[in-house]
Amino acid sequence: MLHGGAIHGFRPDAIRIALYRPFSKRWLYFDRAFNDMIYQQLRLFPRPDAENKVIILQAPGDNRNFTCLVTDELPDLHVVGTTQCFPLYVYDGEDGDVEVQVALDLIAPKDYAITDETLRAFQEQYGDTSITKEDIFYYVYGVLHASDYRERFASDLRRELPRIPFASDFWAFSQAGRKLAELHIGYEKVDPFPLEESISSNAPEDPWERYRVKKMRFARDKRDLVVNEWITLRGIPEEAFHYQVNGRSPIEWIVEQYQIKRDRASGIVNDPNAWARETAQDPRYIVDLVKRAVRVAVETLKVIRQLPPALE
Repeated sequence: MLHGGAIHGFRPDAIRIALYRPFSKRWLYFDRAFNDMIYQQLRLFPRPDAENKVIILQAPGDNRNFTCLVTDELPDLHVVGTTQCFPLYVYDGEDGDVEVQVALDLIAPKDYAITDETLRAFQEQYGDTSITKEDIFYYVYGVLHASDYRERFASDLRRELPRIPFASDFWAFSQAGRKLAELHIGYEKVDPFPLEESISSNAPEDPWERYRVKKMRFARDKRDLVVNEWITLRGIPEEAFHYQVNGRSPIEWIVEQYQIKRDRASGIVNDPNAWARETAQDPRYIVDLVKRAVRVAVETLKVIRQLPPALE
């Protein structure tokens, strides 16, 4: 590889899966020669096999409605606007240099990002020493989805980072946040929503051709989605569009991101069918991902609607 007049050898271990946009992953070549300012990212995901979860928020001053999303993959800088990440864990090398640890083929030691002081504050507030730092992480994710919290602090959430209140029911929000995280991280594995799958009689027998996607499009009322010239998904519920991340519902993110695109500058083609073949090894991956996106939205709304008030 040539970068800035220097030649860099290809490193297979630099290839990562990253969250490029909500509910849309990409391959990433993660190397200091080509990625600037990677120290903070290395503290979150020093190696492809490093365990972590991060809550993604848009940076203050973004001026859009508040949004958040959790992931267990290395996130793009613009997943939700200009992104800031709040992790469950941080990784630190023994000498304070994560890059040295990674270069030595070591996994830097991890610790919870939530401080001991925060843990004590929560345990004292709720009189419950069984509360853990992981419980607090999911509590935060639950509170950030509370309708009354978002409505009361809508203007503040556009200008500054969220401040997390002590809700009356800690466990309701912690358990809800855990359910939401399971949905949002595991969106590729949830049960597909039972949309009607209409397939024309002249569809190719080869499944990779039958389910091949060029550019999906909604019918006028958005109740149907034309996948390709042979397949239409029908009966999309209205609720599939009510849960949104950064201005789009999960199904709208899938439709927008999973299309064949050619980058004008480089000529590189982004083909989601290749992603389906190489990673999922499933010709139905994109069709079922659309259905799963509907499931994620519907189930997310159920969890949010069952939340008690976050503010008293």
